[in-house]
Amino acid sequence: MTRLVYFEVTQNVTAAIAREKQIKSWRRGKKLALIESLNPGWDDLASEWLPKEATGADPSSLRSSG
Repeated sequence: MTRLVYFEVTQNVTAAIAREKQIKSWRRGKKLALIESLNPGWDDLASEWLPKEATGADPSSLRSSG
């Protein structure tokens, strides 16, 4: 299952693409720190948007060292 644990709102698509490229260039540890700084429980931020069947991933399976 997939879980939405982080997202950002941007001014426009160009800013969104630039931010996505910036984050994709980071090492895994920095990405995990970003997520945990705003969502330490790795809560599914889309849980209210989707039916229960579409959620349910174990957040620990998303956290691996590297």
